Amino acid sequence: MAGNKTNVAVLGTGGLGKVAARIIGMKSSMKLAAVCDSKGYAYAENGLDAETVAKLVGTEAVCNIPQYGHTSKDSLGEIIKLADKIDAIFVALPNLPNDFIPNVVKRFVEGGYRGVWSDALKRTPAMEMMFGLDDLLKQAQGVYITGAGATPGLLTAAAVIAAQSFTKVEHVNIWWGVGIPNWEDYKATIREDIAHLPGYNVEKAKAMSDAEIEQLLNSRSGRLELHQMEHADDLLLTRVGVVERRDQVEVGGIIDTRSSKKPVSTTMTLTGYTFEGKKSSHRFILGDETSMGANVVGPALGYLARAVWLKEHKIYGVFGSTEFMPMVVV
Repeated sequence: MAGNKTNVAVLGTGGLGKVAARIIGMKSSMKLAAVCDSKGYAYAENGLDAETVAKLVGTEAVCNIPQYGHTSKDSLGEIIKLADKIDAIFVALPNLPNDFIPNVVKRFVEGGYRGVWSDALKRTPAMEMMFGLDDLLKQAQGVYITGAGATPGLLTAAAVIAAQSFTKVEHVNIWWGVGIPNWEDYKATIREDIAHLPGYNVEKAKAMSDAEIEQLLNSRSGRLELHQMEHADDLLLTRVGVVERRDQVEVGGIIDTRSSKKPVSTTMTLTGYTFEGKKSSHRFILGDETSMGANVVGPALGYLARAVWLKEHKIYGVFGSTEFMPMVVV
């Protein structure tokens, strides 16, 4: 670390990557050292101007950042070359196909990166692959906390806390609402959500052109309603024993791509039985005014700080967001 600040690299500058840059710029304990996208990267030893990154318009590339931006056909490789200058990485890359982010992590570790990570990974198969890298991370004395966004992440961790009131948990239901005024700001997120629709899958969503996505959204008045999502909340909650079976966890929601107002409130409801045999539910409700970016990136950076703490205490490997509390990033 440089002084008391954690040097952070953000991989990806879509909607979540830009939000991450903006939030890091507001923190005194973190410094935005590097960012990259498909066209290039930017690095500054004394820190990049977070607002410059956050204000990149549409598909404007980070290589256009004055003084610090560079064009590259292998921007991830360029960040790997900076491995000894980066303490922590937030992964804001699209995860289509499922093995994309796990393969990126493997490449970084094999390339010599020995720092810490967090991500906002959502799909169960992708997270299973991440946990498969546990030995690799331990050998590299690295720490990776996966599923550290909103769901999985904030809401899943809340379920762990809620479960403490019960001797047996019957069901966990997560129902989210997201409002974004322009879907192009969150292209990767929208593609991943489309993959959950009946008749669609990861491969089909990845192959869709922007025009085809626009047409799909227009046919649904800009809204997608998703049920029985293949979300890794089930994996994380069975992993720590909150539930015995994955089918006890249900995730769904509504995203409106034409308004910043949430179409429904985001809730996590955990139902179980107390030691007295009484059936009850705890409900955790997110404020409607908090955006998807705030609810995903805030926790992810808190878990990134926890990963730094774990490494300082010589605890290495791949962990889920249900295994530790995030830290408050000042």
